[in-house]
Order: sequence, then C-alpha cells, then structure tokens
Amino acid sequence: MVAMNRWIAIVVLACAALVSACSTNSSPSTVAGVPADVDVTTAAGLRDAGAVVLDVREPTEWAEGHVPGATLIPLGELARRTSELPLDRTVVVICRSGNRSAQGRDILLDAGYEATSVQGGMTAWRAAGLPLETGG
Repeated sequence: MVAMNRWIAIVVLACAALVSACSTNSSPSTVAGVPADVDVTTAAGLRDAGAVVLDVREPTEWAEGHVPGATLIPLGELARRTSELPLDRTVVVICRSGNRSAQGRDILLDAGYEATSVQGGMTAWRAAGLPLETGG
C-alpha cells in the first residue's frame, strides 16, 4: 500500500510538473522537488498519497469548510509553529484563494520543508466538488 501511494505521488507530481512547465505563471515551476503551485486535483492526489495539507486561513474561515484531515495553522503563526509539521512529508498549503498559501509555502521552504501551494485555494476546491469538513 505504501509503495502504491508513493507511485501515485510520483505520477501526480510528474503530471503537475508537466502542467507547470507549460503555464505562463510567473512563480518558479518547481521548488524542493515539487511544483511551486498545484491545482486542486493534484493537491487532492498528493493528500491521498500521504502529503500533509496545511490550511493557513483563520479559524473562522476554517470552520466554514476545510479539507478533511488538514492541519490549521494561520499564516501569521506559521513561522513560529513550523515544528508542528513533519519534515519527512510534502506539505500542501491551502488558503481561500491562493495568495496566503504561496506565502506559507515560502515560509516552509525557508525552514527546510518540501512544500507546494494550491492554486485557487478553497474557492477552487469547493468549485471542483472535492470533499469538505465543517466546524472547528
């Protein structure tokens, strides 16, 4: 099962890298071995393959709906709370629209993590019909 999850993660990352390489996005195409930014479908695949999903929104936003199994650390607290995240797993950072998650990704990269940011954030996650949890 672990080997299969790793294989899925490799395929998802390879596809994401190809998509990123063809985009006109001004952010770097890859950072620390994963694409700098991924779409919600790729993010869901990474999560299913064992990546940590980090939500950097505020608690009130989190309560309205978040990725099942995600960890909440608001962006303003992230730099001092990075030790709460495992260093041995990819971190997929998500926010409402993608702006804060890119900042969170950069904080994690500076701290030695392998991290990526979700394009479109929870807005895109909802629009894609991906699973949500509500409440605190």
